[in-house]
Amino acid sequence: MNDDVRNIVLGVIATALSGGFGWFTRTYQWRRALRRKQAFFGLPTGSDCLFVVNRQMGGTDSSLHRNDAFALLEISALIKDCGANVQIVTHDAARQGFGERAEFCVGGPVSNSRTTAHRSSMLPGVRVDVSGEPGPDRGAISVGGEVYRWEKGMAEYVLLARLTTGRGTRPVFLLSGQTANSNQAAARYLARHHRELARRYGAESFCVLLKVVNSDAYGPDVTELVADVTRAARTPAAAAV
Repeated sequence: MNDDVRNIVLGVIATALSGGFGWFTRTYQWRRALRRKQAFFGLPTGSDCLFVVNRQMGGTDSSLHRNDAFALLEISALIKDCGANVQIVTHDAARQGFGERAEFCVGGPVSNSRTTAHRSSMLPGVRVDVSGEPGPDRGAISVGGEVYRWEKGMAEYVLLARLTTGRGTRPVFLLSGQTANSNQAAARYLARHHRELARRYGAESFCVLLKVVNSDAYGPDVTELVADVTRAARTPAAAAV
């Protein structure tokens, strides 16, 4: 074998080794990222989860607002990435206990009775004005001594929470907004920022307040993180004063 042939053979071997190492590294990184995502969402491969849909305010129990349907699509993509299966149920038909399966619950307390149950048991420090009368406090979210009022078309607030009852239980993700648009914004925020949330909170419960800015112009696309309200939200309001 002359030097030219030897160099060609060595070059082919080096290329193959480099390519194999690169493939192994990319596969390892992808699998590690997938495991982290599955752990954060409580969705191991082949597992089942629940998606609890609300009803459109002013509509029938079976009607779903277009933006809430879009929120379902945003979250369904995450579920599919994890290799899990989703069961969609209406809020008044969900009879599952807490922590048995991962759950995504979308909608405020007016349109979703399961949101009310989760908020009462896991976020006792949160108050929502559910009165139907027009006024500045309609739909307002109160937490930590602050009141966050809905300004139609300009400012909409939504709570995004990951709730667990302890190690080994599956989480409930609560997306409770003042409007269907804010529900979709929370779903989109979760899809885009789940890695950051996982790094910050790990397997612990959390509750953050998001603000949707100028929805008349931007829809659910411009969303700001207002505050981490985990401690205030999980402390009963009477004790938090």
